[in-house]
Amino acid sequence: MMEVTDPKVLSCMDDYHVRLIAPALMTDGEIMKFQSSLREVMLFIQRVERRAVDVINAITGTGLKYEESEVTVNVCKAILDMRLESEQIGEERGERIGELKQARESAVRFAYKKAGTPRGSLLFSWMIPVILS
Repeated sequence: MMEVTDPKVLSCMDDYHVRLIAPALMTDGEIMKFQSSLREVMLFIQRVERRAVDVINAITGTGLKYEESEVTVNVCKAILDMRLESEQIGEERGERIGELKQARESAVRFAYKKAGTPRGSLLFSWMIPVILS
């Protein structure tokens, strides 16, 4: 945590308490204790009817997934699942790019070796794109 000791800075700062709320970890009873419209927002975030998720997907294109047997959908879990799936796709894409780079480097080494020309030779370098195409 940052320590501020300058009196001029301290005079401009209020000491606010920040409370984080995790609707996915709260029971309905705990959420019902809210006396404002935050209660409805929390219930919405926690659990949404399947039809509402279909509408959200259609409008936003988010692709929230759920089981067909579910009457309500845990939106927090659906978003977490979507993030995990995106990370997995990114990792797979990175692995493929790495494999392609390795294959390209192997092809270049093979082409130089096959031609008996030292790597970096200007005479041979024009042929590499043709061989790799």
